[in-house]
Formats: sequence, structure tokens, C-alpha cells
Amino acid sequence: MRAPIPPIPPKPSQYGIDPSLVKTRAAELPGITSVDLKELFPDLPDVIFPGENGLAKVRQAAEEALMKVDMSMIKPEHSVNVLASHHGFTLLGGEPYAELLKAIKDVVEKRTGCKNIRLRAGVGMRFRETEEYIKRYGLDSYYNGKAIGVAPVDQGIPIETEIGTLYGIKKIYDADWIIHAHHSDVREVHFHRQVDKAVKPFAMSYARIESRSTYHQNMGPRAANFTARAIFDSEFVQKKFAFAAFLSIAPNGVIGVDVDNDLYALNDRVTFTGCQYYGKIMTLFGEIDECIAVLDFPCPVVYVFAAGVIYANFAGANTDLYDLDIPLPPYTWYTEAFYGKGSKPLLSSIPPMNPAIKMCVHNYAWTGYPSAFFSEHIPTVVVGQEQADLFDRDPLNLTYMDHATVIKTTEAAMNFAYKTTGTRKVIIFDGAMGGINVSEPMAELLINKAPMVSDRVDNELLPKWLRQRGVDMSVLGK
Repeated sequence: MRAPIPPIPPKPSQYGIDPSLVKTRAAELPGITSVDLKELFPDLPDVIFPGENGLAKVRQAAEEALMKVDMSMIKPEHSVNVLASHHGFTLLGGEPYAELLKAIKDVVEKRTGCKNIRLRAGVGMRFRETEEYIKRYGLDSYYNGKAIGVAPVDQGIPIETEIGTLYGIKKIYDADWIIHAHHSDVREVHFHRQVDKAVKPFAMSYARIESRSTYHQNMGPRAANFTARAIFDSEFVQKKFAFAAFLSIAPNGVIGVDVDNDLYALNDRVTFTGCQYYGKIMTLFGEIDECIAVLDFPCPVVYVFAAGVIYANFAGANTDLYDLDIPLPPYTWYTEAFYGKGSKPLLSSIPPMNPAIKMCVHNYAWTGYPSAFFSEHIPTVVVGQEQADLFDRDPLNLTYMDHATVIKTTEAAMNFAYKTTGTRKVIIFDGAMGGINVSEPMAELLINKAPMVSDRVDNELLPKWLRQRGVDMSVLGK
């Protein structure tokens, strides 16, 4: 058994407790080992980050890709908004995404002579989060004071689409050209279901709250995917769109940078890799019969990472989140609204939360995202009174602690979980890069199940998933 992989360090934020209060990381506890993701799935691609000179390789990949895309529409006297999303800064420590954003500015300026290049970084509900990232990664100075965070409550701008008037954020579109700087990790596949994932930020990070809420709540997952496409396809946006630059991500790290003037062509590639690589990890997670899930990452509860997959996806791993024949996953804001006051959903078509999760040990995670649904449906132990108090003060989580209990230390919380659940299988959502920190019994389960999962995804599930999304494997190649 390998030594554990160092987790992503705690980070200062108004949405989390002081990093000094995080005394023990779950990966430091006895009985914890790690599994290399390429050991589980040897066909995972080689990565450029993490690794030796990783950031330099990200920069090189970005520059090479950006030199090939058409920028002729951008003139020296024009203005350009580089559009970013907050989730990119939580990938693999955040540095690779920040490096992409820096490279975009440098190459656009070099190739076009344009000097008026600004950064607009969107968020969801943690309205000040991207301001923290901009300062943390030095983007404010790199963009010469022209880097700002934008929130869905900022001044809007009407966008006429084929389905009516939708609303973008005015500061997103206050330039002659926009560059869509994003990433290919699957993130909230329980929401978008890997349908138009590359287009999603146009209805999320770049949209006013009226239109953004349509995606999550009015129409629910899948049904609302067309709102992003409607905004992007509008004449208003198309006249400003220059190109998209994506950090290409696999579960084990950064595999490159993909840049294209055709967002839908890029979207097909994102769909393919999202299904092929992440599909294996998620299908493997669905094979876990029982476990203790540990949250130990500087992000809100739903967004903590293990093997490139967020906790919200693991909560639905008892279903195939990629199979579009399954209409509703166990968790989205939409399905959450249809749960009764008890532990079962109101509608029989909504599956239960993943029954394999016997207990959640909340060692370290942020506020700023409504998470009481998780503590209500999964027995939850929160480490430290300071963290419990933080959630009690969060307007989005006022009832989180109503369904959870507090234990002083990580060690005591884990011992309580072991005794209460009777299982020694542990999976830690701590952002470990290139692998996953788990207990020894969990490592054995994952290693034993991986070959069967790999074969099933390659020969049965992947062709189905891509067929459902209209992606032609023969065109993309394997």
C-alpha cells in the first residue's frame, strides 16, 4: 500500500474557517493509503500537471494552442474581456487555471497588439469568491488592474434569444470581444448531465440571476440546458465571441489546453473525454457498497474532490448520471424540492441518495452553498465547534447543523464513524492529485472492481452515452 497523497492545503477565505483551525487532515490518520488513478485505469492519459515543471508545461501547452487559433478579428484599438469561472480556481490547487488566464492575456496582446484586455471572473452564490482568487493568484496585477469578479446580482443586460429575452451580466459583455476561458472537468454532471457542458457558463457564470435560476430551479437538469445554448447562439453574443480556451482535465490531472473558434466542436471533444475518463471513475464509485465519506477540501460541501469527482456526484453514484434514459438523479436543486420531510423522495421517479454513504465526516469544507440537504439525508459529523458555528451563521446553511453533530477532533470523529457504521471503508474528498486517498479496505475494493468497470465503460456504456449526445466517435477518434 502506498503512502497517502498530500491533500490540497487549507486556504484563507471568508467562506471557510481559519486554516490554523484545521489541525489534522484525514489522510494523516492510521490505516489511510492511496491509489494511483493510472493503476486503476491504465488508459487514463498522461498529464502535464501535476508533475515536474508542471506549471511551465501548462504555459507551454497554452501558448502553443493559442498560437493556432484565429484572432484576426481583434484589432489593436479593440477591447477584450477574458471570461473566467470560479470553479476553475478549485482545480488542482488553482494554479493551472490561473496560468491559462495569464497565457491568454500575453498571447492575445502579442498576436493582436491589443492592450485593453480585461479579466471578468464569474461566480455562483459566493459573490466575493473570485475577488479572493484574483488576489491570491496575482491576476489583479497581471491584468494591470483590469481584473474583477462579477456576480449574478450585478447589473444585467438584456439578450434577445430565439426563446425570448434572457439576461447576461453587463460587465461580461462590455468589450468588443469576449474569450471564453474554461475547463473540461465534469464538475456538476448531476446538473448538466454532460450535455453542452462547454456552453453551460453562458447561463451560469455569465448570466444574471433571473436567467441563471431558470437553469437550476425553474426547469431542472437537462430540460434547462438549452438556456445556455440560446444565450450563446444569440446574435448579441455571437458578434462578440472570439474563441474559447479550455484547460483540458482528466481525473488524474491536466492533459493539455484546447482552443477553438468553434465552441460546439470543442464541446464535442469535452463531451468525449468527460464520458470516457470521468465515466470510469463515476462508474467505479457506483460499485462501492458501503463507506464513510470524509470532506477535507477548501470548497463548499458539494464541491470537495476525490479522483476528480465532486461529493455531489458521489451522492448520486448509485445511478448512472451519464445515462439520459434516467430522467432525474438523486440530487439537484430541482429534485431536492421534490423530497418530502422524511427520508424518501416525494416522487417515485427520483432515486434515493446514495445508500452506500453510511456517514459523512465533515473535517473541512466551506459555506456559501446550500448543503443542509446532505446533512439531512446522510448522517453527518462536523469536526470542531468553530466550523459548526460558521455554518450556523451562513444564510444558505442555517439548518445544516440541525441534522449534524459536532465532535472535537478528526481522530474522534473517525472513531465515532467506525463504531457507528461498522465499516472500515473510507473515501477522502481532499483533492489529492493523481490519485485518491482511501482506507486499505476501500483500496482493495477499488483495485478489484476497476478492470470490470473499465471493460464495461469501453464496450457498453461509453458508446451509449455518446450516442445519446450525438457525438460521433469515428470523427473524434479514440
